[in-house]
Amino acid sequence: MLNKQSQRRLLRPLRFYLAALLGILTAACSTLPDVSNLGASLPKAATPSTGTVDVSSRQNTLAAMEEAVTGSRLITGNKVTLLFDGPQTTTAMIAAIEQAKSTINFETYIFDQDQLGLRFADLLIEKQRAGVQVNIIYDSVGSIGTPAEFFEHMRAAGIKLVEFNPVNPLKRFGRWQLNHRDHRKILVVDGKIGFTGGVNISAAYANSSLFRSRRKADAGAVGWRDTHVQIEGPAVASLQLLFMQTWATQHTDDLPDLNYFPKPEPAGDKTVHVLSSQPDGDYSLYKAYILAIQQARKSIHITTPYFAPDHQLVDALVAAAKRGIDVSLILPSVSDSGLAFQAGQSFYTQLLGAGIHIYQLQVSVLHAKTAVIDSSWSTVGSANLDIRSFLHNYEANVIIIDDEFGGEMERAFSEDIRGSEQITLEQWKQRPFSERVKEWAARSLGYWL
Repeated sequence: MLNKQSQRRLLRPLRFYLAALLGILTAACSTLPDVSNLGASLPKAATPSTGTVDVSSRQNTLAAMEEAVTGSRLITGNKVTLLFDGPQTTTAMIAAIEQAKSTINFETYIFDQDQLGLRFADLLIEKQRAGVQVNIIYDSVGSIGTPAEFFEHMRAAGIKLVEFNPVNPLKRFGRWQLNHRDHRKILVVDGKIGFTGGVNISAAYANSSLFRSRRKADAGAVGWRDTHVQIEGPAVASLQLLFMQTWATQHTDDLPDLNYFPKPEPAGDKTVHVLSSQPDGDYSLYKAYILAIQQARKSIHITTPYFAPDHQLVDALVAAAKRGIDVSLILPSVSDSGLAFQAGQSFYTQLLGAGIHIYQLQVSVLHAKTAVIDSSWSTVGSANLDIRSFLHNYEANVIIIDDEFGGEMERAFSEDIRGSEQITLEQWKQRPFSERVKEWAARSLGYWL
């Protein structure tokens, strides 16, 4: 008989393989838009000027281009706090929930019934009974191993819950969209404080990944390496809107009629762009990512656990490296998804040959989805650099255009580099032929991974 910890370890890859299998069976052949030369397609007023420009001017130019490409405006007056790994993130989230006065909207891919999940559930039930309206969206595939009784216990306390795109077709008869998954992680409290990033509610986040720690690793006590952000200010309304739009897609009961959008008040000096990805959407997140890579002048530093990109993203990274840009990727050395891991490795030869630096994080499982470009454009969110995130999933990322925040992101990237092993082209060419076959096979499934 497997204990609960062993069962959870088996369920993590099961979630992934189920989603991949269902994708193969149900996905239509949709494609990402042509973004090969976004800058050239923009109005003259939004394109960068020639010659030498200072950093702030380049920031303003990129901001204008990003607004033109995505069709949505950046939001000023925000406070943004970087949160690293599970303990720091969940501590901040719990503190915000404890102070809630009116509403809590919580959206997550994985909501496990383990020590961490039970702690969250108990606190949310306590707040609901105290008069705070709690609304929860959880993904059916991501939370496939969680007993129904866990959610029913919260529902019985008055919490409103939605199971996003249920695996069971009888639960959503006539609207069965199995390949579309809600991969977002959003928490909004009282419409005034918001969180998003890569952290799920699972035992994998009960411990630190030893990020910025000098103590020796204990394999049994190392958590996943992840990143989240806490936002205060006008941009929180955009996270709130994403939650409500996702709720509406599920054709369930309306949310209780409460004040989810209090009057926005400035809370800091950060300029923020909240962008999303959803099936048949406007691909604003994908476009913003590609645009930032295309407009990079100095460096592109990306951290992602699942790397199965489309050819346009690969082409943009290779073109940047050939322009002399420092392009560096931190990817996993171990993964909860063998197929995604091997699909990512299938690109190593091309990337290394173009001069791109590849590092594999050691000790902990990598789950952070972040990037920092030219030390001033940064993003943190739920989207991986894979086709699934931009084409099939519901995702949410926050973009911050700011030197100070970019510097903090660069320091975190450097710290992860110190905990990583660099892969060289010469070393990579020595791998066994059998590994190459696995990579080729996994890459052929990239559309569905």
